[in-house]
Amino acid sequence: MGFTPWFLRAMKTPDDVFADAVIYLRLYFAGGTCIVMYNTCMGIFQAVGDSKHPLYYLITAAIINVVLDILFVAVLDFGVGGAAIATTISQFVSAILGFVKLTKVEGSHKIYIKQIKPNGNMLKNLLKMGLPTGVQNSVIAFANVIVQSNINKFGSVAMAGCGSYTKLEGFAFLPITSFSMALTTFIGQNLGARQYERAKKGARFGLITGVTLAEIVGIILWIFAPILIGFFNSQPEVIEHGVMQARTVSLFYFLLSLSHCLAGILRGVGKTNIPMIVMLISWCVIRITYITIMVPIIPDIRVIFWAYPITWSISSIVFLIYYKKANWLYSSL
Repeated sequence: MGFTPWFLRAMKTPDDVFADAVIYLRLYFAGGTCIVMYNTCMGIFQAVGDSKHPLYYLITAAIINVVLDILFVAVLDFGVGGAAIATTISQFVSAILGFVKLTKVEGSHKIYIKQIKPNGNMLKNLLKMGLPTGVQNSVIAFANVIVQSNINKFGSVAMAGCGSYTKLEGFAFLPITSFSMALTTFIGQNLGARQYERAKKGARFGLITGVTLAEIVGIILWIFAPILIGFFNSQPEVIEHGVMQARTVSLFYFLLSLSHCLAGILRGVGKTNIPMIVMLISWCVIRITYITIMVPIIPDIRVIFWAYPITWSISSIVFLIYYKKANWLYSSL
């Protein structure tokens, strides 16, 4: 049957969208290398304090994606496959733009194509720093698959409504992830320069700003959820489910931002294992356990939606305790 169909069956994907889901996933993941390349290039830019070029390339990719979506789906009638191809092409373009720019910049981060070769020591250091975050993201993604499989049980309308909300969520989470990555870079750079007080003040400012901005975005989404969900799907039942999820979780975005920003700070001081452990326990183990126990008892889709604010609260409390009690700033010296 193949991995993709098996995977979708395991997620209890409704039969009326199953074939389209198989096509979309196969075409989308064909461009996985482009995603890795783009994220690598953007990580290099951000590490040297260049946040403008990642933004430029992201905007370019978004515009290309929208234009190709219209061309492939609305004009050429390629269906779901056309949407996947459009996404893959846009990711490829953004990755190439980032890589080409890195071969032309002046500075320590310039890439010389002829000098690209394996480096065992460098790989070891990268794995030491990056593997915990990679494991964390992979397992959290797996947990979200479990969550999605429970949503799929409520039918294609619920699936479409939650899918529409997820698209909005992608935009809403951008400032959250951006502040988290910026804090990692800022803390790491200042510790490297032995500017400890500046790192401490920057961490405090980043936390306050990131949390405030996330909550503002959440309030806007809560207010305008029916209109925004309607941009993606005009069916009343679909809008109802999308709004239901948006108005359950959006007012708790400040907790999500707090967890991400505190995790970013800890990664900046080299403590990558702590965010991994906290998020794996709260966002995976506890979230899956809660859904597994509560959904059969209360078969209401809102029970699933509440899994996010509950687990965001838990991770935020644990991170705050560590941030306040541990000597996180000087422990890496």
